[in-house]
Amino acid sequence: MSGACLQLFAGIAGAQQSGMLGYWKEPGGSIVQVATCGKDICVNIVSISPTAPGRVDNNNPDASLRGRSLCGLRIGEGFEPVSPTKAEEGKLYDPKSGRTYRGRMESHGDELNLRGYVGISILGRTEKWSRTSVTKVCAR
Repeated sequence: MSGACLQLFAGIAGAQQSGMLGYWKEPGGSIVQVATCGKDICVNIVSISPTAPGRVDNNNPDASLRGRSLCGLRIGEGFEPVSPTKAEEGKLYDPKSGRTYRGRMESHGDELNLRGYVGISILGRTEKWSRTSVTKVCAR
């Protein structure tokens, strides 16, 4: 492998371990990846907790999507980075309820505060996610 490739991979790995980018464990035990998607930030489920109530998108309001796997599902998109530790104006999909919310996120070291809300930010709730390393990614 060329030195340039190694530097690129090292840069990507370093970026994944700082700020809001990287792998996070949500309170239910599933692992999500916060990554750049074009010029925005997105959030994808990469590992489903063994204690998760299901493995498919049963609560989706669109009946044709209820059989899709939660593995690999994009649950956040359109987040506009404000800084390496903060992004706003995103959309969050909650597969537990089947609802979509406006959202923002901000990291503080190994903690990510993800806020979903309806209308204005005060009308919502914040989940705290913990940085983690991924040992197993679910298969699609």
